[in-house]
Amino acid sequence: MTEWQVAGYVGWFGLMIATFPHEFWPKFQKDKTYQHWVMASVVALFFLWSLRAGLAVGLQVHFLLLTVLTLCHGWKIACLVGAIPVLLQMIFGLLPVADGGLYGLTGVMLPVIFSYVFFLLIYRFFTRHLFIYIFLAAFINSALTMAVHMLLTSGWIWGVGEYSWTYIVENYLVLMPLLLFPEGLLNGMAITLLVVYRPEWVRTFHDSDYIDGK
Repeated sequence: MTEWQVAGYVGWFGLMIATFPHEFWPKFQKDKTYQHWVMASVVALFFLWSLRAGLAVGLQVHFLLLTVLTLCHGWKIACLVGAIPVLLQMIFGLLPVADGGLYGLTGVMLPVIFSYVFFLLIYRFFTRHLFIYIFLAAFINSALTMAVHMLLTSGWIWGVGEYSWTYIVENYLVLMPLLLFPEGLLNGMAITLLVVYRPEWVRTFHDSDYIDGK
């Protein structure tokens, strides 16, 4: 493995250990409904991330659904849950083991952290209204998270020397405008359905903030 790939594993595992959600395991053990919700999240992400398309090896694109994961589970648990599909992809040969650390760091953890910070900014500076939550915290947030994901992925692929920056721009980043709206729409629709039918599954959504008295 290259220095970049080793650094990716160090950074990924280091952040996972430092931010491990200690409240997760007790709740997961006791609450069967929560177990099903977590496992459904893992399965959905695994199949969604396995459906890739691209013009070159290593430069495939896929929908993320990381903003939904973050809004539903909180950023620490989202990082933990998001790590499982990455490990499964390595086990099934869908992701090179050498790239696993960099992918886990730049493809999951850092976009999740960005998504949660963006949500906090919306929560802090904008009116707390259901439309604001769905449109800004879900739709716009997920589109920007996709952009961050693609830029970070481009950075590490260029860093390990697989392709030149010009090649990455012309064969990968050029697809970014085509992915932002669908990613936003997918996350926005998912969050809309969840806050209507299963608001208890959305950790960052509270009726008292977004509905009561509005």
